[in-house]
Amino acid sequence: MRRVVWDMETGDPDDFITLLLLAGHPGVDLRAVTVTPGTAAQVGIVRHGLELLGRDDVRVGAGQLDHPKDAVSPWHYQALGPIEPSRAAEAAAPLLAAVCDGDTTLICGAPLKNLGRALQVDGFTLGRLVVQGGFAGTGVVPEERQLDKFKGRTTCPSFNLNGAPKAVFAALASPGIGERWFVSKNVCHGVAYDEAMHARFAPATAPGLRLIRRLMGDNLRDRPGGKLFHDPLAACCALDPGIAEWAEVELYRERGEWGARPRPGSGTRIIVGYDHERFLTTLLAERQATRPPAERQGTADVERQGTADVEREEAPDAEPDGAPGSGREVVS
Repeated sequence: MRRVVWDMETGDPDDFITLLLLAGHPGVDLRAVTVTPGTAAQVGIVRHGLELLGRDDVRVGAGQLDHPKDAVSPWHYQALGPIEPSRAAEAAAPLLAAVCDGDTTLICGAPLKNLGRALQVDGFTLGRLVVQGGFAGTGVVPEERQLDKFKGRTTCPSFNLNGAPKAVFAALASPGIGERWFVSKNVCHGVAYDEAMHARFAPATAPGLRLIRRLMGDNLRDRPGGKLFHDPLAACCALDPGIAEWAEVELYRERGEWGARPRPGSGTRIIVGYDHERFLTTLLAERQATRPPAERQGTADVERQGTADVEREEAPDAEPDGAPGSGREVVS
């Protein structure tokens, strides 16, 4: 079982879906969840998700409880119903420093602000960092494997990396982080929760997977083409790196866009391809039943708690460029 910390935001359904995935996954020992920026409204959302799956044991950290904005998309309330804000959270950076060690995997689905602060704590150590973000293009990904939307590109904006570029470079340079893996948009943008994936969820019996299917099924009614599944792919790659094909690189930033170039020995890897079936195997993993099915908690009760029968509306995916940079930043 892998020791995991999940660092998330709430501007998109992906992060909440990944919270449900990690909280109920049989291969995960979820030690903590940290939130960026970490408002009381966000903490309320996170605590609600954990409570739905009976995970009150998971520690919750917030970066900025008094942030001026709620930082929660309309989708969360339309999908889950009214949720009260909560201030029941620890400070994110000290929490990360306390729970992370050489055997822990930190998965980041948000700008790396909480990690950036944690890196300033003396003695901070982390075995593996897995970040959903970055870009690998021409020179790293063979042309035949490049998505049409990215063909010929070497750099691209990345929301999570542009949200805290100094923290990204601090993480790349930190001797306290053993491994660094980036699950980037050149592959993520080819993975969607569509009707085919929805059908693969149908046999699931675990409450978390049933709830994911309900929430994403409702989303499919509004978005028949499907929803990009960035963060769940990153989480599954953290649990089973063999899902992906990786290239060892150095990351760089130019004029607000991110790229990667081959750099053997850098200790930083970026995704260049993935095995869809192996991804689904990890995504849909369930615990072995220890009681007869009739004795298990009914998933319908969990679904009714976690969903509201209203029109679903998702906040648009944002990919801000960040402030244009005047020079090049490179760290192996």
